[in-house]
Amino acid sequence: MNESFWTGTSGATRYPALDARTTADVAVVGGGLAGLWTAWELAQAGRRVAVIEAGRVGAASTGNTTGKASALQSLNFSAIAHAAGRQAARQYGQAQMLAVERVAEVAAALAVDCDLERRPAYVYVTLHEALAELREELAAAVAAGVPAVYREVLDLPFPVAGALRLEGQIQFHPRKLLLALAQDLVRQGSAVYEDSRVVAVDDGEPSVAVTEAGASVTAEHLVIATGYPITSTPGLRRALRPRRELVVAGPIPAASAPEGMYITLEDSVRSVRTAPLDAGRRLLIVAGEKFEPGAGGVEERFELLTAWAAEHLGLPEVTHRWSAQDYQTKDRVPLIGQASRAADHAHTWIATGFGGWGLTNAVVAGRLIAAGITGGAGLPDWATAFSPARLERKDSESSGSGSTSRSVVRHRIEPDERAAVAAIQPGDGAVVDIGGEHCAAYRDPSGILHLVSAVCSHLGCTVGFNDAEKTWECPCHGSRFGTDGTVLQGPAVRPLAPVATHLGVAAH
Repeated sequence: MNESFWTGTSGATRYPALDARTTADVAVVGGGLAGLWTAWELAQAGRRVAVIEAGRVGAASTGNTTGKASALQSLNFSAIAHAAGRQAARQYGQAQMLAVERVAEVAAALAVDCDLERRPAYVYVTLHEALAELREELAAAVAAGVPAVYREVLDLPFPVAGALRLEGQIQFHPRKLLLALAQDLVRQGSAVYEDSRVVAVDDGEPSVAVTEAGASVTAEHLVIATGYPITSTPGLRRALRPRRELVVAGPIPAASAPEGMYITLEDSVRSVRTAPLDAGRRLLIVAGEKFEPGAGGVEERFELLTAWAAEHLGLPEVTHRWSAQDYQTKDRVPLIGQASRAADHAHTWIATGFGGWGLTNAVVAGRLIAAGITGGAGLPDWATAFSPARLERKDSESSGSGSTSRSVVRHRIEPDERAAVAAIQPGDGAVVDIGGEHCAAYRDPSGILHLVSAVCSHLGCTVGFNDAEKTWECPCHGSRFGTDGTVLQGPAVRPLAPVATHLGVAAH
C-alpha cells in the first residue's frame, strides 16, 4: 500500500545507468521536477544536458507530492513579508503566478495527457480565532500580486469559519508530466541517466559530477537539484529544515467530490484535492501530519490522517498511501541560483528549500537557472528574492554547522543491552546502546535482528526509526536509509556503518 498513486499509474522508466566518463554543456544532479524542468529549459535554449538520477526518474519527491500547482500557499505570503520583507513577498508572488501558467503552457506544448485540471485553490480555517491570521494572509497575498478573495462558505462537507480563494490554479498527474519532459529531453539530444547516485562533485572550471560506480560527467555548469545539496555550507545547513508529510488516497463518488484544492494549518495541516479515476469516481487525496524525519510514530500518524479523511470527507477506504519530504528555509523563500558568488564556484547552481510547494518552485528554478546559465533575456526582476547569496550575508551572524547540533537519540537507552534488544518486536526498530555504540536495531518479520550504526554517515546526527516505511531517518538533514543501512535518500552518500555485536543474537 505504501506506493504513490502517481508512480503506480505512470509506468516504468528504463534510462541507462551512467557507466563511463562523458561530457555535456550542463550536468544536472537530480531527476525530479526541478532537475528535469531546468534541464528541459536549458535544452530549449540549445544546451546539451546530462541528467543524473540516483534512482528512477520522478520516483522520489516529485512522485510523492499531491500534484497541485498553486500560487496561494497556506500562510506563506504573510510569513515571507515578516521574515524577508514585502519586496521579497512580491517577488515570490510574481514567480508563483508565472510558474502556474508555465506548467499549463509546457503541458500543452508537449501534448501530454497528465490529467491537468483548472481548479480554485483555498486556504481555510474552522476556528473563528484564526480569522485574524487568515485576513492578514489575504492582505499580504494581494499586496504580493496574488488576487485572492475572501469566502465564508465552501463546498466542503463541514463548516468553516472563513477561507481565501484563488481562481484558475492547476492540479495534474505530476509524474506523467515529468516523464514527458524526460522523453523530450532525450529526443532533443540530451541524456537522462538512472540508478546513478552522484557521490562527489568538483565545482571548479570545468565542473565534474562523479557517481558511486566511478562514472562521471564533465560540464561547464553543474546544477544540484536534489532535495538537499550533497555539498553544503554552514549557512545552507542553518537555513534548511527537513520535514516529512503523509498522504492517503482512495476512491469516492464523483458526485460528492469537492471542486477545488484546499489546505488548512489546523489539525496538523490538512491538504485536500481530488483527481480523475474512472467512470463515476474520483480519487480523494488527503495530505498532512507533518513531522521531522526520525521523529517516530509514523504508523500512528497515518492512522490519524486516515481517520480524519473518513470522518470529515467520508473516505470509505484507503487504497494508496505514501509520504513526501521537502526542506523549508527560515524565511520561507527557496534557495535558487548560483551556489556561491565566489569566482571559483560561479558555475555551480542549486535549487532547494521549496517548503512543500515544489511543483511551482521547480518551475521557478528552471526559469532562473536556465536564464542564469544561458544569459538570454537575463534574470527576471524577481530573481533576487531566491538568491542563495543571502546566506553568505548572514554567515558571520552565527557559527558552527547549524542543525547538526540537533543530534538527539529519540529512544530510551536501556542499561541492560540484552533487554533493550529483546524488547524490539518483529517489524519494529529502535536505537539501542550496545557496547557503548549507538546502534540502529531492526527485527524483521521472521525475527532476525539487523544492526547498523545509528550515526548518520552525512554529518553524524543520530537516526530514528520510521515504523510505517521501515526506514532509518536523520532529523538534521533528512537522509534516509534502509534497514540494512543502504542510502535511500541523500544528502548522505555512504551507507550506515556496520557494527559488531557481542550479544549472542542473530545480527546481519
